[in-house]
Amino acid sequence: MHSSTKLLLGIACTGLSLSACTKEKTSKPNIILFLVDDMGWQDTSVPFGEEETAFNRRYHTPNMEKLAAQGMKFTQAYACAICSPTRVSLMTGMNAAHHRVTNWTLRKNTMAVKPPEGLKMPIWNMNGIGVDKNLENAIYTPQPLPRVLQENGYTTIHCGKAHFGAVGTKAEDPLNIGFTVNIAGHAAGAPGSYLGTDNFGKKEKSIWDVPGLEEFHGEDIFLTEALTQKAIKAIDDSQNKQKPFFLYMANYAVHSPIMGDKRFLQKYLDAGLDPIEAKYASLLEGVDKSLGDIMDHLKKNKLDDNTIVLFMSDNGGLSALARGGEPHTHNYPLSSGKGSAHEGGIREPMIVKWPGVVNPQTACSDYLIIEDFYPTILEMAGVTQLEGECQPIDGKSFMHKLKQEPNQNANRALFWHYPNNWGPHGPGIGTYSMIRKGDWKLIYYYTNQSFELFNIAEDIGEMHNLASANKEITLRLAKELSDYLRSVDAQRPTSNETNELVPFPDESLL
Repeated sequence: MHSSTKLLLGIACTGLSLSACTKEKTSKPNIILFLVDDMGWQDTSVPFGEEETAFNRRYHTPNMEKLAAQGMKFTQAYACAICSPTRVSLMTGMNAAHHRVTNWTLRKNTMAVKPPEGLKMPIWNMNGIGVDKNLENAIYTPQPLPRVLQENGYTTIHCGKAHFGAVGTKAEDPLNIGFTVNIAGHAAGAPGSYLGTDNFGKKEKSIWDVPGLEEFHGEDIFLTEALTQKAIKAIDDSQNKQKPFFLYMANYAVHSPIMGDKRFLQKYLDAGLDPIEAKYASLLEGVDKSLGDIMDHLKKNKLDDNTIVLFMSDNGGLSALARGGEPHTHNYPLSSGKGSAHEGGIREPMIVKWPGVVNPQTACSDYLIIEDFYPTILEMAGVTQLEGECQPIDGKSFMHKLKQEPNQNANRALFWHYPNNWGPHGPGIGTYSMIRKGDWKLIYYYTNQSFELFNIAEDIGEMHNLASANKEITLRLAKELSDYLRSVDAQRPTSNETNELVPFPDESLL
Protein backbone atom coordinates (compact mmCIF):
# COMPACT_ATOMS: atom_id res chain seq x y z
CA MET A 1 0.00 0.00 0.00
CA HIS A 2 1.44 3.37 -0.96
CA SER A 3 2.04 6.04 1.67
CA SER A 4 -0.70 8.39 0.50
CA THR A 5 -3.27 5.66 1.11
CA LYS A 6 -1.93 5.05 4.62
CA LEU A 7 -2.45 8.71 5.40
CA LEU A 8 -5.96 8.68 4.00
CA LEU A 9 -6.95 5.67 6.10
CA GLY A 10 -6.72 7.66 9.30
CA ILE A 11 -8.52 10.62 7.81
CA ALA A 12 -11.37 8.46 6.51
CA CYS A 13 -11.95 6.68 9.82
CA THR A 14 -12.25 9.90 11.80
CA GLY A 15 -13.86 11.99 9.10
CA LEU A 16 -16.75 9.76 8.02
CA SER A 17 -19.82 11.75 9.00
CA LEU A 18 -22.09 9.01 10.07
CA SER A 19 -23.61 8.84 14.73
CA ALA A 20 -22.15 6.43 17.23
CA CYS A 21 -21.77 2.76 16.47
CA THR A 22 -24.53 0.98 18.32
CA LYS A 23 -25.95 -2.50 18.61
CA GLU A 24 -29.42 -1.55 19.79
CA LYS A 25 -32.14 -3.48 17.94
CA THR A 26 -35.16 -1.32 18.66
CA SER A 27 -35.43 1.26 15.90
CA LYS A 28 -33.07 -0.06 13.25
CA PRO A 29 -34.76 -0.37 9.87
CA ASN A 30 -34.38 -3.41 7.67
CA ILE A 31 -32.51 -2.53 4.47
CA ILE A 32 -32.81 -4.16 1.05
CA LEU A 33 -30.43 -3.21 -1.74
CA PHE A 34 -31.82 -4.59 -4.98
CA LEU A 35 -28.94 -4.44 -7.50
CA VAL A 36 -29.71 -5.52 -11.06
CA ASP A 37 -26.90 -6.67 -13.37
CA ASP A 38 -26.49 -4.83 -16.73
CA MET A 39 -29.87 -3.08 -16.57
CA GLY A 40 -29.98 0.09 -18.66
CA TRP A 41 -31.65 3.40 -17.84
CA GLN A 42 -34.42 2.71 -20.36
CA ASP A 43 -35.00 -0.97 -19.49
CA THR A 44 -38.15 -0.36 -17.45
CA SER A 45 -41.68 0.96 -17.78
CA VAL A 46 -40.66 3.66 -15.28
CA PRO A 47 -39.54 6.77 -17.22
CA PHE A 48 -36.29 8.21 -15.85
CA GLY A 49 -36.12 10.91 -18.52
CA GLU A 50 -38.35 13.91 -19.03
CA GLU A 51 -40.74 11.95 -21.24
CA GLU A 52 -41.95 8.38 -21.55
CA THR A 53 -40.20 6.64 -24.45
CA ALA A 54 -40.97 3.73 -26.74
CA PHE A 55 -38.60 1.60 -24.66
CA ASN A 56 -40.49 2.46 -21.46
CA ARG A 57 -43.64 1.26 -23.22
CA ARG A 58 -41.91 -1.93 -24.41
CA TYR A 59 -41.18 -3.36 -20.97
CA HIS A 60 -43.68 -4.56 -18.38
CA THR A 61 -42.29 -3.77 -14.92
CA PRO A 62 -45.30 -3.01 -12.68
CA ASN A 63 -43.39 -3.54 -9.44
CA MET A 64 -40.75 -1.00 -10.39
CA GLU A 65 -43.65 1.37 -11.10
CA LYS A 66 -45.10 0.56 -7.68
CA LEU A 67 -41.75 1.18 -5.97
CA ALA A 68 -41.38 4.53 -7.75
CA ALA A 69 -44.90 5.52 -6.69
CA GLN A 70 -44.02 4.73 -3.08
CA GLY A 71 -40.62 6.42 -3.07
CA MET A 72 -38.12 8.69 -4.81
CA LYS A 73 -36.82 8.28 -8.34
CA PHE A 74 -33.26 9.44 -9.09
CA THR A 75 -32.77 10.55 -12.67
CA GLN A 76 -28.99 11.07 -12.58
CA ALA A 77 -27.68 8.10 -10.62
CA TYR A 78 -24.29 6.85 -11.78
CA ALA A 79 -22.23 3.67 -11.45
CA CYS A 80 -19.05 2.49 -13.12
CA ALA A 81 -19.30 1.20 -16.68
CA ILE A 82 -18.28 -2.36 -15.69
CA CYS A 83 -19.61 -4.63 -12.94
CA SER A 84 -16.65 -5.43 -10.62
CA PRO A 85 -15.55 -1.78 -10.20
CA THR A 86 -19.13 -0.87 -9.26
CA ARG A 87 -19.50 -3.69 -6.76
CA VAL A 88 -16.16 -2.98 -5.12
CA SER A 89 -17.04 0.74 -4.84
CA LEU A 90 -20.34 -0.25 -3.26
CA MET A 91 -18.70 -2.51 -0.68
CA THR A 92 -15.80 -0.16 0.14
CA GLY A 93 -17.13 3.38 -0.36
CA MET A 94 -14.10 4.07 -2.59
CA ASN A 95 -13.89 5.50 -6.07
CA ALA A 96 -12.54 3.10 -8.70
CA ALA A 97 -9.47 5.29 -9.29
CA HIS A 98 -8.70 4.78 -5.61
CA HIS A 99 -9.41 1.06 -5.13
CA ARG A 100 -7.89 0.13 -8.50
CA VAL A 101 -10.32 -2.69 -9.30
CA THR A 102 -10.81 -1.17 -12.71
CA ASN A 103 -12.03 -4.16 -14.70
CA TRP A 104 -13.93 -7.38 -14.12
CA THR A 105 -12.31 -9.98 -11.91
CA LEU A 106 -12.33 -13.76 -12.20
CA ARG A 107 -9.08 -15.75 -12.05
CA LYS A 108 -6.39 -14.92 -9.50
CA ASN A 109 -3.62 -12.61 -10.77
CA THR A 110 -5.03 -12.82 -14.29
CA MET A 111 -6.16 -10.02 -16.59
CA ALA A 112 -9.36 -11.07 -18.28
CA VAL A 113 -8.83 -9.05 -21.48
CA LYS A 114 -6.02 -7.99 -23.77
CA PRO A 115 -4.72 -4.39 -23.67
CA PRO A 116 -5.90 -1.85 -26.24
CA GLU A 117 -3.72 -1.38 -29.28
CA GLY A 118 -0.63 0.68 -28.55
CA LEU A 119 -0.93 0.55 -24.76
CA LYS A 120 0.18 -1.62 -21.88
CA MET A 121 -2.31 -1.81 -19.02
CA PRO A 122 -1.14 -1.25 -15.43
CA ILE A 123 -1.13 -4.13 -12.94
CA TRP A 124 -4.53 -3.28 -11.50
CA ASN A 125 -6.20 -4.95 -8.50
CA MET A 126 -7.43 -7.93 -10.49
CA ASN A 127 -8.00 -9.99 -7.33
CA GLY A 128 -10.70 -7.62 -6.11
CA ILE A 129 -11.37 -7.03 -2.41
CA GLY A 130 -8.58 -8.04 -0.05
CA VAL A 131 -9.66 -9.25 3.38
CA ASP A 132 -6.08 -9.30 4.66
CA LYS A 133 -3.10 -7.09 3.90
CA ASN A 134 -1.02 -9.86 2.39
CA LEU A 135 -3.07 -10.47 -0.75
CA GLU A 136 -1.35 -8.98 -3.78
CA ASN A 137 -3.24 -7.10 -6.50
CA ALA A 138 -6.22 -6.44 -4.22
CA ILE A 139 -7.67 -3.50 -2.32
CA TYR A 140 -7.25 -4.14 1.39
CA THR A 141 -10.66 -3.50 2.94
CA PRO A 142 -10.77 -3.69 6.76
CA GLN A 143 -14.41 -2.54 6.92
CA PRO A 144 -16.50 -3.73 3.98
CA LEU A 145 -20.12 -2.60 4.13
CA PRO A 146 -21.70 -5.91 5.24
CA ARG A 147 -19.12 -6.41 8.00
CA VAL A 148 -19.88 -2.99 9.50
CA LEU A 149 -23.61 -3.73 9.41
CA GLN A 150 -23.07 -7.19 10.88
CA GLU A 151 -21.05 -5.74 13.75
CA ASN A 152 -23.89 -3.30 14.40
CA GLY A 153 -26.59 -5.88 14.93
CA TYR A 154 -27.70 -6.81 11.41
CA THR A 155 -28.21 -10.20 9.84
CA THR A 156 -26.49 -9.62 6.51
CA ILE A 157 -27.82 -11.66 3.60
CA HIS A 158 -26.12 -12.01 0.24
CA CYS A 159 -28.26 -13.43 -2.56
CA GLY A 160 -27.13 -13.84 -6.17
CA LYS A 161 -24.08 -12.43 -7.92
CA ALA A 162 -21.05 -11.59 -5.78
CA HIS A 163 -18.04 -10.95 -8.05
CA PHE A 164 -16.07 -9.33 -5.21
CA GLY A 165 -12.90 -11.41 -5.38
CA ALA A 166 -11.07 -13.73 -7.76
CA VAL A 167 -11.12 -17.51 -7.53
CA GLY A 168 -8.90 -18.67 -4.69
CA THR A 169 -9.15 -15.44 -2.66
CA LYS A 170 -11.12 -15.01 0.56
CA ALA A 171 -13.49 -12.45 -0.95
CA GLU A 172 -14.60 -15.08 -3.45
CA ASP A 173 -16.95 -16.15 -0.61
CA PRO A 174 -19.24 -13.31 0.56
CA LEU A 175 -19.15 -14.75 4.09
CA ASN A 176 -15.56 -13.53 4.36
CA ILE A 177 -16.49 -9.87 3.85
CA GLY A 178 -19.19 -9.83 6.51
CA PHE A 179 -22.27 -11.54 5.14
CA THR A 180 -24.02 -13.83 7.62
CA VAL A 181 -25.67 -15.78 4.81
CA ASN A 182 -24.44 -16.44 1.28
CA ILE A 183 -26.91 -17.63 -1.33
CA ALA A 184 -25.32 -18.52 -4.69
CA GLY A 185 -22.50 -15.98 -4.59
CA HIS A 186 -18.99 -16.79 -5.84
CA ALA A 187 -16.21 -15.37 -8.02
CA ALA A 188 -17.91 -15.50 -11.41
CA GLY A 189 -20.04 -12.64 -12.65
CA ALA A 190 -22.51 -14.56 -14.83
CA PRO A 191 -24.38 -17.87 -14.63
CA GLY A 192 -23.58 -20.84 -16.83
CA SER A 193 -27.34 -21.15 -17.32
CA TYR A 194 -30.53 -19.64 -15.93
CA LEU A 195 -32.31 -23.00 -16.04
CA GLY A 196 -32.79 -25.38 -13.14
CA THR A 197 -32.96 -28.18 -15.68
CA ASP A 198 -29.34 -27.32 -16.54
CA ASN A 199 -28.44 -27.18 -12.83
CA PHE A 200 -27.72 -23.47 -13.45
CA GLY A 201 -24.50 -24.40 -15.23
CA LYS A 202 -23.02 -25.67 -18.43
CA LYS A 203 -23.08 -29.28 -19.59
CA GLU A 204 -19.55 -29.74 -18.30
CA LYS A 205 -18.66 -28.33 -14.88
CA SER A 206 -17.09 -24.90 -15.20
CA ILE A 207 -16.19 -21.75 -13.33
CA TRP A 208 -19.56 -20.28 -14.34
CA ASP A 209 -21.72 -22.85 -12.51
CA VAL A 210 -23.91 -21.14 -9.88
CA PRO A 211 -23.17 -22.74 -6.48
CA GLY A 212 -25.39 -23.65 -3.57
CA LEU A 213 -28.73 -24.21 -5.31
CA GLU A 214 -28.63 -28.01 -5.47
CA GLU A 215 -32.17 -28.27 -4.11
CA PHE A 216 -33.41 -26.84 -7.44
CA HIS A 217 -31.23 -28.98 -9.71
CA GLY A 218 -33.26 -30.77 -12.35
CA GLU A 219 -36.32 -28.66 -11.56
CA ASP A 220 -38.20 -26.57 -14.10
CA ILE A 221 -37.39 -23.28 -12.38
CA PHE A 222 -35.67 -20.11 -13.55
CA LEU A 223 -32.63 -18.85 -11.63
CA THR A 224 -34.28 -15.52 -10.74
CA GLU A 225 -37.20 -17.35 -9.13
CA ALA A 226 -34.94 -19.76 -7.22
CA LEU A 227 -32.94 -16.86 -5.79
CA THR A 228 -36.12 -15.02 -4.80
CA GLN A 229 -37.45 -18.04 -2.90
CA LYS A 230 -34.14 -18.39 -1.05
CA ALA A 231 -34.04 -14.67 -0.22
CA ILE A 232 -37.54 -14.75 1.24
CA LYS A 233 -36.62 -17.73 3.43
CA ALA A 234 -33.51 -15.87 4.63
CA ILE A 235 -35.68 -12.87 5.57
CA ASP A 236 -37.93 -15.16 7.62
CA ASP A 237 -34.93 -16.75 9.34
CA SER A 238 -33.63 -13.31 10.33
CA GLN A 239 -37.00 -12.44 11.85
CA ASN A 240 -36.94 -15.62 13.92
CA LYS A 241 -33.69 -14.29 15.44
CA GLN A 242 -35.39 -10.93 16.11
CA LYS A 243 -32.66 -9.03 14.34
CA PRO A 244 -32.87 -6.39 11.61
CA PHE A 245 -31.67 -7.61 8.24
CA PHE A 246 -29.67 -6.22 5.36
CA LEU A 247 -30.51 -8.07 2.15
CA TYR A 248 -28.18 -7.55 -0.79
CA MET A 249 -30.43 -8.89 -3.53
CA ALA A 250 -28.12 -9.14 -6.53
CA ASN A 251 -29.88 -11.14 -9.22
CA TYR A 252 -27.66 -12.49 -11.99
CA ALA A 253 -30.26 -11.24 -14.46
CA VAL A 254 -30.18 -9.44 -16.80
CA HIS A 255 -26.57 -10.36 -17.58
CA SER A 256 -25.81 -12.68 -20.50
CA PRO A 257 -26.42 -15.46 -21.43
CA ILE A 258 -29.65 -13.99 -22.77
CA MET A 259 -32.06 -16.84 -22.02
CA GLY A 260 -35.83 -16.47 -22.13
CA ASP A 261 -37.82 -16.71 -18.92
CA LYS A 262 -40.75 -18.71 -20.25
CA ARG A 263 -43.12 -17.23 -17.67
CA PHE A 264 -43.02 -13.97 -19.66
CA LEU A 265 -41.40 -14.67 -23.02
CA GLN A 266 -44.34 -15.38 -25.29
CA LYS A 267 -46.08 -12.02 -24.95
CA TYR A 268 -42.94 -10.22 -26.13
CA LEU A 269 -42.65 -12.55 -29.10
CA ASP A 270 -46.32 -11.96 -29.86
CA ALA A 271 -45.62 -8.21 -29.75
CA GLY A 272 -43.19 -8.69 -32.64
CA LEU A 273 -39.90 -8.22 -30.83
CA ASP A 274 -36.75 -9.79 -32.21
CA PRO A 275 -36.25 -13.15 -30.38
CA ILE A 276 -33.14 -11.93 -28.53
CA GLU A 277 -34.84 -8.71 -27.46
CA ALA A 278 -37.90 -10.71 -26.38
CA LYS A 279 -35.70 -12.96 -24.24
CA TYR A 280 -34.07 -9.91 -22.72
CA ALA A 281 -37.48 -8.37 -21.95
CA SER A 282 -38.52 -11.61 -20.24
CA LEU A 283 -35.36 -11.52 -18.10
CA LEU A 284 -36.29 -7.99 -17.03
CA GLU A 285 -39.83 -8.94 -16.16
CA GLY A 286 -38.48 -11.83 -14.10
CA VAL A 287 -36.37 -9.36 -12.13
CA ASP A 288 -39.43 -7.17 -11.67
CA LYS A 289 -41.41 -10.14 -10.33
CA SER A 290 -38.55 -10.86 -7.93
CA LEU A 291 -38.82 -7.31 -6.63
CA GLY A 292 -42.59 -7.59 -6.35
CA ASP A 293 -42.53 -10.95 -4.56
CA ILE A 294 -40.13 -9.61 -1.94
CA MET A 295 -42.17 -6.42 -1.46
CA ASP A 296 -45.37 -8.47 -1.14
CA HIS A 297 -43.71 -10.71 1.44
CA LEU A 298 -42.67 -7.67 3.48
CA LYS A 299 -46.24 -6.34 3.45
CA LYS A 300 -47.75 -9.72 4.31
CA ASN A 301 -45.47 -10.02 7.33
CA LYS A 302 -45.93 -6.38 8.41
CA LEU A 303 -42.30 -5.55 7.70
CA ASP A 304 -42.76 -2.99 4.92
CA ASP A 305 -43.20 0.05 7.19
CA ASN A 306 -39.76 -0.53 8.73
CA THR A 307 -37.89 -1.61 5.61
CA ILE A 308 -35.89 0.60 3.27
CA VAL A 309 -35.71 -0.57 -0.35
CA LEU A 310 -32.98 0.74 -2.64
CA PHE A 311 -33.07 -0.20 -6.32
CA MET A 312 -30.05 0.28 -8.62
CA SER A 313 -28.16 -1.21 -11.58
CA ASP A 314 -24.41 -1.91 -11.65
CA ASN A 315 -23.73 -0.48 -15.13
CA GLY A 316 -25.53 0.52 -18.30
CA GLY A 317 -27.30 -1.85 -20.63
CA LEU A 318 -25.22 -3.85 -23.09
CA SER A 319 -26.06 -1.92 -26.23
CA ALA A 320 -26.68 -3.35 -29.69
CA LEU A 321 -23.73 -1.40 -31.09
CA ALA A 322 -21.34 -2.85 -28.52
CA ARG A 323 -22.42 -6.30 -29.65
CA GLY A 324 -21.62 -5.62 -33.29
CA GLY A 325 -25.19 -4.74 -34.21
CA GLU A 326 -26.90 -7.80 -32.74
CA PRO A 327 -30.18 -6.72 -31.09
CA HIS A 328 -30.13 -6.90 -27.31
CA THR A 329 -31.07 -3.71 -25.51
CA HIS A 330 -31.04 0.00 -26.24
CA ASN A 331 -30.25 3.01 -24.07
CA TYR A 332 -31.53 5.77 -26.38
CA PRO A 333 -31.66 8.74 -25.88
CA LEU A 334 -28.42 7.93 -24.04
CA SER A 335 -25.36 7.15 -26.15
CA SER A 336 -23.60 3.76 -26.18
CA GLY A 337 -23.81 1.25 -23.31
CA LYS A 338 -21.93 -1.03 -20.92
CA GLY A 339 -18.19 -0.34 -20.89
CA SER A 340 -18.61 3.21 -22.19
CA ALA A 341 -17.84 6.57 -20.62
CA HIS A 342 -20.94 7.88 -22.37
CA GLU A 343 -24.19 8.12 -20.41
CA GLY A 344 -25.50 4.80 -21.72
CA GLY A 345 -22.68 3.03 -19.91
CA ILE A 346 -22.92 4.70 -16.52
CA ARG A 347 -26.37 6.27 -15.92
CA GLU A 348 -28.64 3.90 -14.00
CA PRO A 349 -32.28 3.49 -12.96
CA MET A 350 -32.43 4.19 -9.22
CA ILE A 351 -35.34 4.27 -6.76
CA VAL A 352 -35.46 4.53 -2.96
CA LYS A 353 -38.46 3.73 -0.78
CA TRP A 354 -38.30 4.62 2.93
CA PRO A 355 -41.70 4.91 4.63
CA GLY A 356 -41.95 7.94 6.87
CA VAL A 357 -38.75 9.52 5.52
CA VAL A 358 -38.92 9.60 1.71
CA ASN A 359 -42.02 11.23 0.28
CA PRO A 360 -43.89 9.04 -2.23
CA GLN A 361 -43.97 9.93 -5.93
CA THR A 362 -40.96 12.22 -5.72
CA ALA A 363 -37.94 12.61 -7.97
CA CYS A 364 -34.41 13.92 -7.54
CA SER A 365 -32.36 15.29 -10.43
CA ASP A 366 -29.14 15.79 -8.42
CA TYR A 367 -26.37 13.47 -9.48
CA LEU A 368 -24.69 10.87 -7.26
CA ILE A 369 -22.33 7.93 -7.78
CA ILE A 370 -22.13 4.33 -6.60
CA GLU A 371 -19.61 4.85 -3.76
CA ASP A 372 -22.18 7.16 -2.14
CA PHE A 373 -24.26 4.12 -1.20
CA TYR A 374 -21.71 3.04 1.43
CA PRO A 375 -22.00 6.05 3.79
CA THR A 376 -25.71 6.43 3.06
CA ILE A 377 -26.60 2.85 4.00
CA LEU A 378 -24.51 3.10 7.16
CA GLU A 379 -26.31 6.32 8.09
CA MET A 380 -29.64 4.59 7.46
CA ALA A 381 -28.53 1.87 9.88
CA GLY A 382 -27.61 4.41 12.55
CA VAL A 383 -23.87 3.93 12.16
CA THR A 384 -22.20 7.32 12.36
CA GLN A 385 -18.60 6.53 13.13
CA LEU A 386 -16.19 3.88 11.95
CA GLU A 387 -13.71 2.91 14.63
CA GLY A 388 -10.34 1.33 14.10
CA GLU A 389 -8.55 0.76 10.83
CA CYS A 390 -10.59 1.32 7.71
CA GLN A 391 -10.20 2.01 4.01
CA PRO A 392 -10.52 5.56 2.65
CA ILE A 393 -14.15 6.60 2.13
CA ASP A 394 -14.71 8.66 -1.01
CA GLY A 395 -18.50 8.43 -1.09
CA LYS A 396 -20.82 11.15 0.21
CA SER A 397 -24.11 10.38 1.92
CA PHE A 398 -27.18 11.29 -0.11
CA MET A 399 -29.43 11.29 2.96
CA HIS A 400 -30.18 14.99 2.46
CA LYS A 401 -31.47 14.22 -1.03
CA LEU A 402 -33.84 11.59 0.36
CA LYS A 403 -35.17 14.12 2.87
CA GLN A 404 -35.39 16.84 0.19
CA GLU A 405 -33.07 19.10 2.14
CA PRO A 406 -30.68 21.61 0.50
CA ASN A 407 -28.01 20.01 -1.66
CA GLN A 408 -24.89 19.75 0.49
CA ASN A 409 -22.70 18.78 -2.45
CA ALA A 410 -23.93 21.20 -5.11
CA ASN A 411 -20.44 21.96 -6.47
CA ARG A 412 -19.17 18.42 -6.23
CA ALA A 413 -17.34 16.72 -9.07
CA LEU A 414 -17.76 13.03 -9.90
CA PHE A 415 -14.87 10.96 -11.24
CA TRP A 416 -14.49 7.80 -13.30
CA HIS A 417 -11.22 6.06 -14.11
CA TYR A 418 -10.73 3.14 -16.48
CA PRO A 419 -7.03 2.66 -17.41
CA ASN A 420 -8.04 -0.69 -18.80
CA ASN A 421 -9.74 -2.42 -21.72
CA TRP A 422 -13.08 -4.16 -22.04
CA GLY A 423 -13.29 -5.56 -25.55
CA PRO A 424 -16.40 -4.54 -27.55
CA HIS A 425 -16.41 -1.29 -29.50
CA GLY A 426 -18.71 1.70 -29.60
CA PRO A 427 -18.94 5.40 -28.65
CA GLY A 428 -17.05 6.21 -25.47
CA ILE A 429 -15.64 2.71 -25.07
CA GLY A 430 -11.93 2.81 -24.48
CA THR A 431 -9.22 3.54 -21.93
CA TYR A 432 -10.35 6.75 -20.23
CA SER A 433 -10.65 9.05 -17.24
CA MET A 434 -13.63 11.33 -16.80
CA ILE A 435 -15.11 14.13 -14.70
CA ARG A 436 -18.71 15.34 -14.36
CA LYS A 437 -19.17 18.72 -12.71
CA GLY A 438 -22.40 20.63 -12.96
CA ASP A 439 -23.77 20.23 -16.48
CA TRP A 440 -20.33 19.61 -17.98
CA LYS A 441 -18.68 16.25 -18.59
CA LEU A 442 -15.12 15.81 -19.85
CA ILE A 443 -13.72 12.47 -21.09
CA TYR A 444 -10.01 11.90 -21.67
CA TYR A 445 -8.94 8.92 -23.79
CA TYR A 446 -5.51 7.46 -23.08
CA THR A 447 -5.40 5.66 -26.42
CA ASN A 448 -4.86 8.88 -28.40
CA GLN A 449 -4.87 11.59 -25.69
CA SER A 450 -8.05 13.09 -27.08
CA PHE A 451 -10.93 14.81 -25.29
CA GLU A 452 -14.70 14.88 -25.46
CA LEU A 453 -16.64 17.65 -23.73
CA PHE A 454 -20.40 17.56 -23.44
CA ASN A 455 -23.06 19.72 -21.84
CA ILE A 456 -25.24 16.93 -20.48
CA ALA A 457 -28.19 19.18 -19.64
CA GLU A 458 -28.42 20.31 -23.26
CA ASP A 459 -27.06 17.22 -25.00
CA ILE A 460 -28.00 14.08 -23.10
CA GLY A 461 -27.22 11.97 -26.17
CA GLU A 462 -23.64 13.33 -26.30
CA MET A 463 -23.84 14.14 -29.97
CA HIS A 464 -21.79 17.37 -29.93
CA ASN A 465 -18.18 17.32 -28.75
CA LEU A 466 -17.46 20.86 -27.53
CA ALA A 467 -13.85 20.34 -26.43
CA SER A 468 -12.34 22.45 -29.21
CA ALA A 469 -14.98 25.18 -29.04
CA ASN A 470 -14.74 25.50 -25.24
CA LYS A 471 -11.03 25.28 -24.54
CA GLU A 472 -11.25 27.17 -21.26
CA ILE A 473 -13.76 24.69 -19.81
CA THR A 474 -11.78 21.76 -21.20
CA LEU A 475 -8.60 23.01 -19.55
CA ARG A 476 -10.29 23.72 -16.21
CA LEU A 477 -11.93 20.32 -16.00
CA ALA A 478 -8.78 18.55 -17.21
CA LYS A 479 -6.86 20.21 -14.38
CA GLU A 480 -9.42 19.21 -11.74
CA LEU A 481 -9.57 15.65 -13.08
CA SER A 482 -5.78 15.38 -13.12
CA ASP A 483 -5.46 16.80 -9.61
CA TYR A 484 -7.87 14.16 -8.35
CA LEU A 485 -6.08 11.33 -10.15
CA ARG A 486 -2.77 12.45 -8.65
CA SER A 487 -4.30 12.71 -5.17
CA VAL A 488 -5.30 9.04 -5.18
CA ASP A 489 -2.19 7.88 -7.04
CA ALA A 490 -4.35 6.61 -9.90
CA GLN A 491 -2.79 4.13 -12.29
CA ARG A 492 -2.18 4.96 -15.94
CA PRO A 493 -1.44 2.82 -19.00
CA THR A 494 1.99 2.86 -20.64
CA SER A 495 2.60 3.79 -24.27
CA ASN A 496 4.22 0.98 -26.23
CA GLU A 497 5.87 3.57 -28.46
CA THR A 498 7.59 5.61 -25.74
CA ASN A 499 7.58 3.01 -22.93
CA GLU A 500 6.42 5.80 -20.63
CA LEU A 501 3.19 6.43 -18.78
CA VAL A 502 0.57 8.20 -20.87
CA PRO A 503 0.35 11.83 -19.64
CA PHE A 504 -2.33 12.98 -17.24
CA PRO A 505 -5.14 14.93 -18.94
CA ASP A 506 -3.75 18.37 -18.09
CA GLU A 507 -0.25 17.36 -19.20
CA SER A 508 -1.55 16.40 -22.64
CA LEU A 509 -2.87 19.96 -23.09
CA LEU A 510 0.47 21.64 -22.38
